[in-house]
Amino acid sequence: MAETDRGEKLLLIVEDDESLARTLKRSFERRQYRVLTASSHDDVVELLQTESPGFAVVDLKLNGASGLACVQTLHAHDEEMNIVVLTGFASIATAVEAIKLGARHYLAKPSNTDDIERAFGKTEGDTDVELGTRPSTIKTLEWERIQQTLADADFNISEAARRLGIHRRTLARKLLKRQVK
Repeated sequence: MAETDRGEKLLLIVEDDESLARTLKRSFERRQYRVLTASSHDDVVELLQTESPGFAVVDLKLNGASGLACVQTLHAHDEEMNIVVLTGFASIATAVEAIKLGARHYLAKPSNTDDIERAFGKTEGDTDVELGTRPSTIKTLEWERIQQTLADADFNISEAARRLGIHRRTLARKLLKRQVK
Protein backbone atom coordinates (compact mmCIF):
# COMPACT_ATOMS: atom_id res chain seq x y z
CA MET A 1 0.00 0.00 0.00
CA ALA A 2 1.25 3.46 -0.89
CA GLU A 3 1.99 5.43 2.23
CA THR A 4 3.18 8.96 2.87
CA ASP A 5 6.40 9.84 4.67
CA ARG A 6 4.43 9.81 7.94
CA GLY A 7 3.16 6.25 7.33
CA GLU A 8 -0.40 7.26 6.46
CA LYS A 9 -2.23 6.15 3.36
CA LEU A 10 -3.01 9.00 0.95
CA LEU A 11 -6.48 8.81 -0.65
CA LEU A 12 -8.09 11.05 -3.27
CA ILE A 13 -11.89 11.17 -3.40
CA VAL A 14 -13.23 12.55 -6.69
CA GLU A 15 -16.90 13.25 -6.02
CA ASP A 16 -19.14 16.19 -6.96
CA ASP A 17 -21.74 15.44 -4.26
CA GLU A 18 -20.30 17.46 -1.37
CA SER A 19 -22.28 15.56 1.26
CA LEU A 20 -21.08 12.14 0.06
CA ALA A 21 -17.51 13.40 -0.33
CA ARG A 22 -17.56 14.75 3.25
CA THR A 23 -19.00 11.49 4.61
CA LEU A 24 -16.43 9.34 2.81
CA LYS A 25 -13.62 11.69 3.87
CA ARG A 26 -14.52 11.45 7.57
CA SER A 27 -14.95 7.70 7.39
CA PHE A 28 -11.57 7.11 5.72
CA GLU A 29 -9.83 9.53 8.08
CA ARG A 30 -11.06 7.37 10.97
CA ARG A 31 -9.27 4.50 9.20
CA GLN A 32 -5.96 6.39 9.23
CA TYR A 33 -6.04 7.69 5.64
CA ARG A 34 -5.01 11.22 4.77
CA VAL A 35 -7.81 12.29 2.44
CA LEU A 36 -7.80 14.81 -0.40
CA THR A 37 -10.96 15.71 -2.32
CA ALA A 38 -11.67 16.93 -5.84
CA SER A 39 -14.95 17.54 -7.61
CA SER A 40 -13.84 17.69 -11.26
CA HIS A 41 -11.21 16.56 -13.71
CA ASP A 42 -9.58 20.00 -13.58
CA ASP A 43 -9.32 19.70 -9.78
CA VAL A 44 -7.62 16.31 -10.18
CA VAL A 45 -5.07 17.67 -12.68
CA GLU A 46 -4.25 20.59 -10.37
CA LEU A 47 -3.97 18.37 -7.30
CA LEU A 48 -1.60 15.93 -9.02
CA GLN A 49 0.93 18.74 -9.45
CA THR A 50 1.70 18.60 -5.73
CA GLU A 51 0.32 15.29 -4.44
CA SER A 52 0.70 11.64 -5.37
CA PRO A 53 -2.06 9.56 -3.78
CA GLY A 54 -1.80 5.80 -3.65
CA PHE A 55 -5.57 5.35 -3.57
CA ALA A 56 -8.47 7.01 -5.37
CA VAL A 57 -12.25 6.72 -5.31
CA VAL A 58 -13.76 8.25 -8.46
CA ASP A 59 -17.43 8.93 -9.10
CA LEU A 60 -18.35 7.94 -12.66
CA LYS A 61 -20.59 10.94 -13.30
CA LEU A 62 -19.23 14.34 -12.25
CA ASN A 63 -21.63 17.23 -12.90
CA GLY A 64 -22.69 15.62 -16.16
CA ALA A 65 -19.09 14.87 -17.21
CA SER A 66 -17.46 11.46 -17.21
CA GLY A 67 -15.26 10.41 -14.31
CA LEU A 68 -13.50 8.07 -16.76
CA ALA A 69 -11.24 10.97 -17.76
CA CYS A 70 -10.18 11.22 -14.11
CA VAL A 71 -9.43 7.49 -14.03
CA GLN A 72 -7.28 7.85 -17.14
CA THR A 73 -5.41 10.86 -15.73
CA LEU A 74 -4.83 9.22 -12.34
CA HIS A 75 -3.57 6.00 -13.95
CA ALA A 76 -1.25 7.96 -16.26
CA HIS A 77 0.13 9.79 -13.20
CA ASP A 78 0.82 6.53 -11.34
CA GLU A 79 0.16 3.12 -12.85
CA GLU A 80 0.31 1.56 -9.37
CA MET A 81 -2.45 3.79 -7.95
CA ASN A 82 -5.33 1.75 -6.57
CA ILE A 83 -8.40 3.32 -8.26
CA VAL A 84 -11.98 2.34 -7.45
CA VAL A 85 -14.85 3.71 -9.54
CA LEU A 86 -18.04 4.35 -7.61
CA THR A 87 -21.26 4.94 -9.53
CA GLY A 88 -25.02 5.23 -9.35
CA PHE A 89 -25.13 4.49 -13.10
CA ALA A 90 -23.58 1.03 -13.18
CA SER A 91 -23.35 -0.79 -16.49
CA ILE A 92 -21.16 -3.40 -18.08
CA ALA A 93 -19.99 -0.90 -20.70
CA THR A 94 -18.73 1.67 -18.20
CA ALA A 95 -17.23 -1.04 -15.98
CA VAL A 96 -15.20 -2.39 -18.89
CA GLU A 97 -14.02 1.08 -19.89
CA ALA A 98 -13.07 1.97 -16.30
CA ILE A 99 -10.95 -1.17 -15.98
CA LYS A 100 -9.32 -0.62 -19.38
CA LEU A 101 -8.44 2.95 -18.33
CA GLY A 102 -6.75 1.83 -15.11
CA ALA A 103 -9.35 1.31 -12.38
CA ARG A 104 -8.78 -1.72 -10.19
CA HIS A 105 -12.41 -2.10 -9.18
CA TYR A 106 -15.89 -0.82 -9.99
CA LEU A 107 -18.65 -0.51 -7.38
CA ALA A 108 -22.31 0.43 -7.73
CA LYS A 109 -23.82 2.82 -5.21
CA PRO A 110 -24.77 2.44 -2.48
CA SER A 111 -21.36 1.30 -1.31
CA ASN A 112 -19.83 2.07 2.03
CA THR A 113 -16.28 2.52 3.27
CA ASP A 114 -15.98 -1.21 4.04
CA ASP A 115 -16.90 -2.06 0.42
CA ILE A 116 -14.42 0.45 -0.95
CA GLU A 117 -11.59 -0.66 1.33
CA ARG A 118 -12.27 -4.31 0.40
CA ALA A 119 -12.07 -3.25 -3.27
CA PHE A 120 -8.67 -1.64 -2.58
CA GLY A 121 -7.51 -5.01 -1.28
CA LYS A 122 -8.58 -6.89 -4.41
CA THR A 123 -5.61 -6.66 -6.72
CA GLU A 124 -6.29 -9.79 -8.74
CA GLY A 125 -9.32 -11.27 -10.44
CA ASP A 126 -11.41 -14.01 -8.84
CA THR A 127 -12.04 -17.10 -10.98
CA ASP A 128 -14.54 -18.37 -8.41
CA VAL A 129 -16.97 -15.48 -8.83
CA GLU A 130 -20.47 -16.82 -9.37
CA LEU A 131 -21.67 -16.74 -12.96
CA GLY A 132 -25.20 -15.55 -13.60
CA THR A 133 -27.54 -18.19 -15.00
CA ARG A 134 -30.35 -15.88 -16.01
CA PRO A 135 -30.27 -14.73 -19.65
CA SER A 136 -30.36 -11.01 -20.40
CA THR A 137 -33.78 -9.46 -20.86
CA ILE A 138 -34.71 -6.96 -23.55
CA LYS A 139 -34.79 -4.26 -20.84
CA THR A 140 -31.29 -5.19 -19.68
CA LEU A 141 -29.98 -5.15 -23.24
CA GLU A 142 -31.62 -1.75 -23.81
CA TRP A 143 -30.06 -0.41 -20.60
CA GLU A 144 -26.62 -1.68 -21.61
CA ARG A 145 -26.98 -0.07 -25.05
CA ILE A 146 -28.01 3.22 -23.46
CA GLN A 147 -25.05 3.11 -21.05
CA GLN A 148 -22.59 2.29 -23.84
CA THR A 149 -23.93 5.13 -25.96
CA LEU A 150 -23.78 7.51 -22.99
CA ALA A 151 -20.15 6.56 -22.37
CA ASP A 152 -19.34 6.98 -26.07
CA ALA A 153 -21.01 10.43 -26.00
CA ASP A 154 -19.00 11.40 -22.89
CA PHE A 155 -22.22 11.39 -20.82
CA ASN A 156 -23.81 14.12 -22.95
CA ILE A 157 -27.52 13.18 -22.80
CA SER A 158 -28.48 15.20 -25.90
CA GLU A 159 -25.75 13.59 -28.00
CA ALA A 160 -26.54 10.11 -26.67
CA ALA A 161 -30.25 10.59 -27.50
CA ARG A 162 -29.31 11.67 -31.03
CA ARG A 163 -27.09 8.60 -31.49
CA LEU A 164 -29.85 6.33 -30.15
CA GLY A 165 -32.45 7.95 -32.38
CA ILE A 166 -34.76 8.88 -29.51
CA HIS A 167 -35.96 12.16 -28.03
CA ARG A 168 -33.77 13.66 -25.29
CA ARG A 169 -36.65 13.71 -22.77
CA THR A 170 -37.37 10.03 -23.46
CA LEU A 171 -33.75 9.18 -22.69
CA ALA A 172 -33.80 11.34 -19.55
CA ARG A 173 -36.94 9.50 -18.32
CA LYS A 174 -35.35 6.10 -18.97
CA LEU A 175 -32.25 7.14 -17.02
CA LEU A 176 -34.31 8.38 -14.08
CA LYS A 177 -36.35 5.16 -13.96
CA ARG A 178 -33.29 2.92 -13.74
CA GLN A 179 -31.02 5.18 -11.67
CA VAL A 180 -29.15 3.28 -8.95
CA LYS A 181 -28.77 5.39 -5.80
